[in-house]
Amino acid sequence: MRLPRRLQHGEEATLVEHLDELRTRLFVCIGAVVVGWIAAFVVHRRVIRLLEHRLPPGHRQLTTLTIGEPFMTSMWLSLYLGFVIALPIVLWQAWAFFIPAFEPAYERMLKAFVFLATALMACGIVFGYYVALPAAAHFLTSFDSSVYHEVVQARPFISFATMVLLAMAIVFELPLFVVGLTRMGVLTTRQLRRNRRIGYFVVACVGVALPGVDPVTTFFETIPLWVLYEGSIWLSVLLDRRAARAAAAPAGA
Repeated sequence: MRLPRRLQHGEEATLVEHLDELRTRLFVCIGAVVVGWIAAFVVHRRVIRLLEHRLPPGHRQLTTLTIGEPFMTSMWLSLYLGFVIALPIVLWQAWAFFIPAFEPAYERMLKAFVFLATALMACGIVFGYYVALPAAAHFLTSFDSSVYHEVVQARPFISFATMVLLAMAIVFELPLFVVGLTRMGVLTTRQLRRNRRIGYFVVACVGVALPGVDPVTTFFETIPLWVLYEGSIWLSVLLDRRAARAAAAPAGA
């Protein structure tokens, strides 16, 4: 199957051609996920060991209770990881399909946003793996340890770990969300700076609503939100000043 050609801005195409391009790109995305799933299954034991290593030393032997749990847990973990592996290809196919509708100037800005979103997502996953997940696991496994004999079951722990990492990846995308709202005119930097307290309250509510069953996970999800929210305000201010200078340059020439 030949890969579809990306249309240029302003280039006309019939509805049938658009549908054919969409179908081909969907097949490419599905194929990328399947290949990623297979690749993830090859290394899934290594991934489980990496997640298991975030537990305290006395709880690093995961337990399964049913005959099909090891197989299903490994398959679902491989599917999640396969989608993450295929995500760059999926995003590229979506990019190539929708970008002809945007002006070339917006194309450059969207490229920067996609690159920054990928970098922030990676930073969120790293932060979650090395900071949030170990802290949450230590708190949960040591809570009332004199009362309970806790055995860490494989599927609930892996589901919890993936939710924490996903939540941190979403948390670290906050600057792009705020900057996007300011660039679209929904918010202004003056409103953001004037209503900081309201913004911090909303951010705290978002942190509480994110996946996490314990206060430690909620804390490690909320603190980066506050820091990133403040950083997004100043990033929006810098972008506004840059846009104002660019708009004033032709008039002063």
